[in-house]
Amino acid sequence: EVQLVESGGGLVQAGGSLRLSCAASGFTLDDYAIGWFRQAPGKEREGVSCISSRAGSTYYADSVKGRFTISSDNAKHTVYLHMNSLRPEDTAVYYCARHRGGFYSCDNPLFFGSWGQGTQVTVSS
Repeated sequence: EVQLVESGGGLVQAGGSLRLSCAASGFTLDDYAIGWFRQAPGKEREGVSCISSRAGSTYYADSVKGRFTISSDNAKHTVYLHMNSLRPEDTAVYYCARHRGGFYSCDNPLFFGSWGQGTQVTVSS
C-alpha cells in the first residue's frame, strides 16, 4: 500500500524556517517524482516543488524560488522541503504527493495520484 505521511509543520514568525518531511512507504522512492503542494483557505491547491531523484531534477514555483529547497533521502524513504525566509503568504496546508509517472507538469495536482494527509504551516507577521 502506497503511503505518504507529512510532518514538520507548525507556527513560525515571518523570516523563520521550517523543514517539512514526507515519509514514503509501499513503493521505491527513486522510481517516482515526489511533489509538494500547498492549499490556503479559499484558494486552489498550488504546486510548490517537485523532485525526481532518478532524473536528478527539481522544480520550484516562482513564488518559492531561492527560499525553498527540496531534497530526497532514499535510504530513509523521505523527501524534505526546507523552507527559509518564510512569509505570511506561505501559510497553508502542505501536502506531498507521488507523481503518476515521469517528471513533468509538477505544478499540476492532476498528475499526482497518491497524497498525504497534509501538515499545517502558519507564518505570523
